[in-house]
Amino acid sequence: MATHKTRAGAVRPAPRRAGGAIARRVPQRPELLDDTAPSRYIARISRLTGQEIPGEIDPDELLVHAHRDHHPLEVAAQFAASRILRLTKKEDLVDEGLRAVNLVGSAAARAAGAFFGGDAVESRVRKLLGVVGRDHYFQFREPTHLAEGELRERIDKLQREAAATLRARGRTPRLRVLLTGATGFLGKEILVQIADDRRVEEVVAVVRPESVRDPKTKEVVKVLSPPERGALLLKRVGIHGARAKRFRFVSGDIERSDLGLAPEEVATLRQTLTHVIHCAASVSFDDTYENSFRANVTGCANALRFSLALQHAPGSPFVHHVAIETSYIHGRKKASLAQENALVFPRRFYNNFYELTKAMASLETDRFLVDMGLRVVQLLPSIVIGASRNGNNRGDTKVVNAPINGFGRVKEAVTAAGRDPLARARARAIGFVASGFPGDPSAQLNLVPVDRVVQGILAALTVPEAIGTRIHLATDNRIRSEDIVRITREELGVNVRLSDPTLYRNVTLPIVTTVLEKLKEPKLASALGKLGTIFGSYGEWGQPIHDVGNDVRILGLPIRRPDTQHAFRMLCRHNRYVQEYGRVRDADEVARRENVWASAIEAIEFRTGREVGSMAAEEFREHLAAEVDLATFRARPRPKLRAPKLRAERDSLPRSARGVQGGAAQHPPAQRRRGSHER
Repeated sequence: MATHKTRAGAVRPAPRRAGGAIARRVPQRPELLDDTAPSRYIARISRLTGQEIPGEIDPDELLVHAHRDHHPLEVAAQFAASRILRLTKKEDLVDEGLRAVNLVGSAAARAAGAFFGGDAVESRVRKLLGVVGRDHYFQFREPTHLAEGELRERIDKLQREAAATLRARGRTPRLRVLLTGATGFLGKEILVQIADDRRVEEVVAVVRPESVRDPKTKEVVKVLSPPERGALLLKRVGIHGARAKRFRFVSGDIERSDLGLAPEEVATLRQTLTHVIHCAASVSFDDTYENSFRANVTGCANALRFSLALQHAPGSPFVHHVAIETSYIHGRKKASLAQENALVFPRRFYNNFYELTKAMASLETDRFLVDMGLRVVQLLPSIVIGASRNGNNRGDTKVVNAPINGFGRVKEAVTAAGRDPLARARARAIGFVASGFPGDPSAQLNLVPVDRVVQGILAALTVPEAIGTRIHLATDNRIRSEDIVRITREELGVNVRLSDPTLYRNVTLPIVTTVLEKLKEPKLASALGKLGTIFGSYGEWGQPIHDVGNDVRILGLPIRRPDTQHAFRMLCRHNRYVQEYGRVRDADEVARRENVWASAIEAIEFRTGREVGSMAAEEFREHLAAEVDLATFRARPRPKLRAPKLRAERDSLPRSARGVQGGAAQHPPAQRRRGSHER
């Protein structure tokens, strides 16, 4: 008999304070355990007494994999539940059914114990039937004992202080921002957008020196200093001239106190900085707990402590700290609403240590906000993908990009096999086993384009009302697993198949990886293992629904969020044409190609009057081939048209196609490129 083990994490709904980021939790433990101990943030509570059960908490206990897939009957029950859900569309009914099955198993075990005598018999029957009863649950510790009114007063005071500091800088305040994580995917987009933001006078980016290795021997041939690394980064993202002079790159490390900055640098920054944007984090979904904790929790606490010192420095112009978290701090919710302002331990646990440690970092931010009075805004992006219009991702190959690149390479391997029957049969066999995507058709992924996320980050700089509030930078038009598979088929020409996540984890993936290793494809086997790690969880039925609205109500972002299906289609196209499924790894070449790509997208939209994300795959390829030589990926020369000819060309279009839908380019690319070609 299968057990619905994920019930173990159930907790009472946390009260939601007015407009606030803090949920009521169990009292903070006065003595702290080891610095990385989960019990610093999480308590184990007895279901019988309601009191904390002392002792260490193993980080693995807080992940969903520790509470499922340990019994064949449980796997079968979860598989059956997903099929019933497809037929009934009633998740509550399926949930109750799983609990009923577990109760029947428990009753059978008790009866066996009573009839044959002894707890030992009952225990063996429970194990045989896959029934697990848990006498505890987990709950976040409470960062404050303040009453709701006192908490609201404290937040209001912080907001007023930030507003006053901002007003003191005049009607057009000149902002000076410290940025961590500038070399990452999200950080690069911040650099690009902030370069055109006239409010920002200076950006100080904290980076580490970079070791350049020989591609063959892997030996270090050169070490780039932070200024050298920054100059190269600005060049690659297209920031030149006077715009580049606003950026300064300094040596530092977020895992050290004062962010590893030199004392004289710290003294200068305490008199000049208005904001800190903490963007640095580990986004690896399969990293160890210790590595994730150091990057996400220790780094977060160091950045908060640095900002608090800025805020308390005499004469400091500091306005507030911007913490970049993730909307997946809410963990597994099974289709229930993940509210922006509430944070409770998920009764179905966390998918990975990334989510868990980002939740801990959010609790650390709560502590600095409430107990220490730090003015801080908490922004929570969902799964970030490339830019909404063209899919540019600055060379990123992780998360959603990884399976797309894998599927594309499988397709190319089949094509490259030629007519050799043995080679073709081998390629087809690899293609078949590697083209499964773990996802329930009803599963919804919250993908948000990077440009939308950065718009929210920069908007938050001058919105003091955002202090003390969590804001989801997510979307309200989520994409389903079946849509991901359909678009991937259309764009890559790969026969991707949906696989039930439960069977994929427990049956398909072990068989597939074994077959691939026998076929001497260890890299592909490893890539599919990562695919199972990521989408084996996020592709399951009943994913959380992220509450959105504060991005519009508080930050003032456009109410129309990017079309997720269009953005995912452009992700596929970018990976296919620009990155060649991850083979183009040289950063300079990626930057060159992305510039060509962005200009081509603008030209196509201007000529056709349509968003390229709305075009069918073959139609888009024809338009792209007219703009770009796909063999060399260089722009084709086009005759320069004078204004009358441009107007005549546009007037020749059908009336419905003369304006670009959805707010895309309405002007010739030559006129628009000055302000937007880097995006």
